[in-house]
Amino acid sequence: MSDPQLASATPPTAAAGAGPQAVMLDMASLGDGLDFSRLKDRVNGLVCHDATLPEQVVERLEGAEIVLVNKVRLEAQHLEALPTLKLIAVMATGTNNIDMEAARAQGIRVMNVAAYGTASVAQHTWMLMLALAGQLPGYQGDVASGEWQRSNTFCLMGRPTLQLAGKHLVIVGKGELGTAVGRLAEAFDMRVTFAARPGSESTSQRPSLKHLLPEADVISLHCPLTPETHHLIDEQALALLKPGALLINCARGGIIDEEAALAALKRGHLGGLAVDSLPEEPPREGHALLTTLADGRTASEAGWNLIVTPHNAWISREARQNILDLSLANIEAYLGENV
Repeated sequence: MSDPQLASATPPTAAAGAGPQAVMLDMASLGDGLDFSRLKDRVNGLVCHDATLPEQVVERLEGAEIVLVNKVRLEAQHLEALPTLKLIAVMATGTNNIDMEAARAQGIRVMNVAAYGTASVAQHTWMLMLALAGQLPGYQGDVASGEWQRSNTFCLMGRPTLQLAGKHLVIVGKGELGTAVGRLAEAFDMRVTFAARPGSESTSQRPSLKHLLPEADVISLHCPLTPETHHLIDEQALALLKPGALLINCARGGIIDEEAALAALKRGHLGGLAVDSLPEEPPREGHALLTTLADGRTASEAGWNLIVTPHNAWISREARQNILDLSLANIEAYLGENV
């Protein structure tokens, strides 16, 4: 990738008249190895930047009708200075980086993408679930430290594993992701229950999470971060879990109270904890979970079954290409409405 402050990494190569000019502000957020050819053929003079600083937004979008953006913030002052901008193609599901009120005021269409990484995230969720169930972090550490080599028997059995067949998986979020995770659970002969959407327990036909927690063997979170789901799994919820339950968050940081979950793990009440996201990303100021992982010997000796992955459940090449393809579909829909 080029320097994030430098200009186009993808020169304008589309034929003149093929469509309006489009600018991608943060191509690096999609990673390498993607096919941009269809997008380049559809728009006239696609310009891509690896990354864009806030003070560069207006200059780079001047004269453009379409912007493709993942994480760069588009504030009111940006949009008000861009009279030619007509479409914001968000290369993600969340639109929290866009001032939606300002976009509406300026008559700018905002289109996002959804369900692009269902298979990838479901696979990652199950990787975490299987790793926790099999105490993979601990046993891998035991082998690396020579515990197996020094064993008096042919195997190590000091860390209790969990057979998933017959166990109860409780899923919060019955969208594309939660449904896919539940479907895979059938192959492991697990019992699956979807909890009521937080905030709608009184009107939902599904049982509440509070009702399900005492009987859950595994909790998997696949819901958005909202005021209703912030710290959904807190100290009180953790206390309701049966001892040894596994907790997995492949949604957003902050849906669980990570400090409370870590405390439950350390005192042996929680059987395993795996998260793919943290409240602040990247976690430049650190985090209690990362501090615990960094002290690997203590974690291993204490038997803390902990996994943290760097918000990469979605990063398979297929899922990332799908983001690009779905964004192109949004652009084509917009162009079709404005011929």
